[in-house]
Order: sequence, then C-alpha cells, then structure tokens
Amino acid sequence: MTTLLVLGAVFVFATTTFLASPASADLVNQTGQLTVFWGQHKDEGSLREACDTGVYTMVIMSFLDVYGSGQYNLNISDHPVAGMGDEIKHCQSKGVLISLAIGGFGGNYSLPTNQSALDLFDYLWNTYLGGNLNGTGRPFGDAWLDGVDLFLEHATTAEHYDVLAKELAEHNTASKKPLHLTATAHCAYPDGFVKQALDTGLFERIHVRFYDDDPDCSIFMFQNWDKWTAAYPASRIFLGLLASEEQGDDWIFMKDLYYGVMPIVQQSPNYGGVMLWDRYYDNKTDYSFYVKYWA
Repeated sequence: MTTLLVLGAVFVFATTTFLASPASADLVNQTGQLTVFWGQHKDEGSLREACDTGVYTMVIMSFLDVYGSGQYNLNISDHPVAGMGDEIKHCQSKGVLISLAIGGFGGNYSLPTNQSALDLFDYLWNTYLGGNLNGTGRPFGDAWLDGVDLFLEHATTAEHYDVLAKELAEHNTASKKPLHLTATAHCAYPDGFVKQALDTGLFERIHVRFYDDDPDCSIFMFQNWDKWTAAYPASRIFLGLLASEEQGDDWIFMKDLYYGVMPIVQQSPNYGGVMLWDRYYDNKTDYSFYVKYWA
C-alpha cells in the first residue's frame, strides 16, 4: 500500500511539473478548441457525462450511416435515444456544441444524384436541425443540433456532397441559430472522398485524421499539414489524434505532442484546435486532460 501511495504521489508531481514546466514549448496560437467523437461504443458513457468533463468544446455524434436511397439510419451503438434531447440541451447549456456526423466506416450511404443530396438535406434539417415539417419524426424532440460533419469512408467524384454543403450553408445564413458545417478527412492530401465538397469553400473547419496507418502520412506529417492549411485558408484546420495507444501505432506520446507537434501546427494562421478519436478511449486514458491545455 505504501508503495502505491508513493507511486501515486510521484505521478501527480510529474504531471504537475510537466504541465507547468518552465522549459515549456512555444505554443503561440492556442484556440482552446477540443472536439471529440462520441457514439461508437456503448460503454463510453453518456453524452451528458462527456460534456460534464468540461474538456470538450464540441462533441460529434456518430454516425448517420444510411442515406441516399430514401432510407435513413442513426447508428449510435445502442445508446438510448429516449432522453437524448435533454442531454443535448444540457450540453448546449454548458457551451458545448453538439454536431452529427454522416457517413462512417460501414453503412450504406451515397449521394448519386442532386435530388438525393436535396433529400438528405431535407431529412437532416427537419429531423435534427431547425426544420419542423409536419409528419417528420424528431428522435431528439425539440433539441436542435449545432452542426453536420462529413465523415466519408467511401464516395466518388460523381456524388453530390457539394450540393448538400451548399444547401446547409444557404440555410445557415437564413437560420436564427448558427449551423457549423465541418468535415473529417484522411490526412494524406487531397482526400478524394470529400474534396468536391470541401472545394465549395463553405466548411468552417476540417478535422484532419493523422492516424490512418498511412506510412506516407506518418513520415510526412507536417508536409501534409501544410498542404491542408494552404488549400483551405478560409477553414480552420484541426489536428486529428487518437486518444489511446491501444488504437494503433499512430498514437502520439504526450511529450512528443507537446514539444514536437503542437508548436509546429500552431504556426499556421488557420490552425483551429484538436480533434480526438474517440470518447471511449479518451475516457480510459484522459488524454484530453493534457491536450486541453495545449490546444
């Protein structure tokens, strides 16, 4: 027991020293913005619990993973939908934005025609956002989500995500509440799945995933970062990270992140913050506890 107490004291001392070290990294463009994905693990805790950590500024629910053929499916890993509207409102009352990601790793989704993109917009607007079309079910009641994120694992240049982006942006300007249009992209530039949509110039932020087991991306991380920030100067570019080394070799050790990565990416004028994948692993590691001081 004594040994455990001593080790615990050493850990606390080391953590405090690391966070307040006089030999600190040159973090010159911190935004305090920290986004996390939630919804792909039943054991990750509730949405309310994620927001109550006080760590995240945006939580992205994932995923709406079926659309484009007249059918829609929200896959949030058996998290109960009942009461979710109150949890969303609770998060928003604490200043945490709640967004919805469309796409995902599996699912049956595509936008093969202009009309399919318009239909998806109508569904999103009336089901999760500011619309109130009679006869449209709203699983979260009158709770109104703050944004939509494009998280595409398959798409072609013939698909019409640009049409969807334009519709969302048009209604954003006419809405009484801001709608945050974001995308989550693979790190190797360009990401062909989402490029057509991004080239509209309408996206507020782009979360770039520096954890795709892509050797080119791992070796040339900063070159890819520079390409993203240069290609979309009007968008805020977020550094996408894994929350645990259990998730893969692309996890970045905290000291390396602090001294070797954050000072470099924050030199970009359109650096936006940090995105973590995902809440389940972050809940196990508390990686965000450190990152929130540096983002």
